[in-house]
Amino acid sequence: HWTLLSVSLLNCLLSTACSVGLALAVALTVHSRGTHLVRGCNSSALPLDARSAIATNDCPFNTTRIYDTALALWFPSLLLAAAEAVLSGRCCLVALVFRGIGPCAHGYGKEQV
Repeated sequence: HWTLLSVSLLNCLLSTACSVGLALAVALTVHSRGTHLVRGCNSSALPLDARSAIATNDCPFNTTRIYDTALALWFPSLLLAAAEAVLSGRCCLVALVFRGIGPCAHGYGKEQV
């Protein structure tokens, strides 16, 4: 029971931190319209909006689709990380009930005996 409690609590904390980080990344990317994604490119030919950026020889990657691709990957990742945090939190509550802690613990202990 203690292993379930500690692993689920650790996973819940890590998943929550991952969700917050992804939400921050999405918010900053949308707010800056993707300019931070191509900041490493030292080209004055890049426009302010990364959606309309063109591939130049100054960038080691093709900048034409980086904004849409980043957001398309981050939104499902954010949803999955949030779902993982919720499920880990529920596992943590189950582990607490198994240890006899929590509102449902007393009923479970009496039924077990």
